This record gives sequence, structure tokens and C-alpha cells, in this order.
Amino acid sequence: MPELPEVEALAAYLRERAVGHTVERLEVSSFSALKTYDPPPSAVAGLAVTGAGRHGKFLDLHLGADLHLVVHLARAGWLHYRDSFRSPAPLKPGSGPIALRVRLDDGSGFDLTEAGTQKSLAAYLVRDPAEVPGVSRLGPDALAVDRDGFAERLRSRRGQVKGVLTDQEVLAGIGNAYSDEILHAAKMSPFALTAKLTDEQITTLYEAMRQVETDAVARSVGQKAAELKGEKRAGMRVHARTGLPCPVCGDTVREVSFADKSLQYCPTCQTGGKPLADRRLSKLIR
Repeated sequence: MPELPEVEALAAYLRERAVGHTVERLEVSSFSALKTYDPPPSAVAGLAVTGAGRHGKFLDLHLGADLHLVVHLARAGWLHYRDSFRSPAPLKPGSGPIALRVRLDDGSGFDLTEAGTQKSLAAYLVRDPAEVPGVSRLGPDALAVDRDGFAERLRSRRGQVKGVLTDQEVLAGIGNAYSDEILHAAKMSPFALTAKLTDEQITTLYEAMRQVETDAVARSVGQKAAELKGEKRAGMRVHARTGLPCPVCGDTVREVSFADKSLQYCPTCQTGGKPLADRRLSKLIR
């Protein structure tokens, strides 16, 4: 799933390529992806692209003076920028993986696509991003919160630190991948309980979060949209590296699987050398 660094990079890419152009039309191929009906897609025709930003993991394209196309790419969504399209004909409903297409006045534009059968990509055409339910519930941005605010947010939810870090109502922007990286950098078990974290541990975790996220943003911004996924994978130390050596200590990176996701960690760096049991089979080792 695209997280804070990738969405920030996509926003930067749109600021570079799309801002200043006028929207020719917004085409909807997957009607389930567009979650709003007022204003209609036709309302964006002739509007200038005036900016691009993000709210946590939501991408926000600013159109004209008061419209926003807000997109959550979900697990398998992506943005593909085109210098030109093969055909000027509008998209037909159900056009493969394409959910929406934005055509610009110079012939360029972009597709919002989603692979797989579980369609979760969501787009909203709104006058205020706060009209989007997921945006209105977001906590402070992970890169905007200070250390004291981070501590307050973390302690506002009792639970395992991995789950609290990825709760978008606590902090916006951190997902499964970068939470693994943050916890590895902080040398902390993903199942440490937030209620038991010391002030020193919270400071270490905050500094790790800042380091991991700012480094990832620096690597991502400036990359072409098509290159971002590869850049993300290349920068990971433990996430999606099960069975490979930890680049810090050389121990084998291990995995804990859940119903629909998994996490990766290094036993030596994070859990005192003890492997965490798969929660589907036995009690967790904290």
C-alpha cells in the first residue's frame, strides 16, 4: 500500500507535471471507485489544476478554486502518468485495471489503476477534503507532530505499538511497511505495549519515525511515478525481507502472519534474540 513517502512523491510529481494545465475531462471506468456524485465528474472540465498535496495516505489534486479530487489508493492502487493517450475515445466501463482517467489540455494526464480482484481504491470529488470520511478522522501527520505530541498520541491508545502506529486516527501516514522499518530502527518489538513504554523509549521511537519517514521521502520525491515502488522496496531493511539477513546484525529476518497481512522484524535487533510466535498458532512472546 502506498504510504506517506510514496503519496508525498506522487503529489510532488503532479505538482511538477500537472499543475498549470487545464482538465479536459474526468473519465470514470469503475463506478464503484468514485464515492461521490455531487459535484458530478463533468464539473471538472475546464478547471485548472492548481495544486497537489496529501492528507496522510490520501492524495489530493486541487482543481480550480474550490474542488478537490481526493484519492485513497488502498493496497493495490497506483497512479500512472501518461504523456499522451493512445485513443481520444472515452474509457468504457470496466476498462481493465483503470478506475479513473484525468485528461489534460496538452494531451497528457494520468490513470488511477487497481490490480487484483479486491477493489478498494476510493476517489472523492469534493469541495472540501474534510468531506471525505477518512480524511476527517485523521490524526496529526506523522511528519508534522512534535515529540510531545507524538507521546500524547501514542499514549492515547492502549495496545501493541505496531497497531497503534498504523492507526490513522492516532497518526496519519504510517502503514504496515514503514511501521516495520520504524520499529526496527528503534530496536523495539512490534508487540511492545504502549502503556508500558518509558519516556526514553518514546523518544527513541519518535526519532526513528522521523528518520525513516524523512529518509524515505527524500529518496522518493523526484522519482518518476513508475519508479517509486522499486525505490520503496530497495530502501527496506526488514519489511518484505523474510528469510534474508538483517543488514544491521546479520540475523535472519522473520515474519508473523495475520489473516490478511504480515509483519517482519529482526529478533536480535528487536526482541532480545527471541522469535515471536505466529499468533495464529500460539501465544505471542513480547
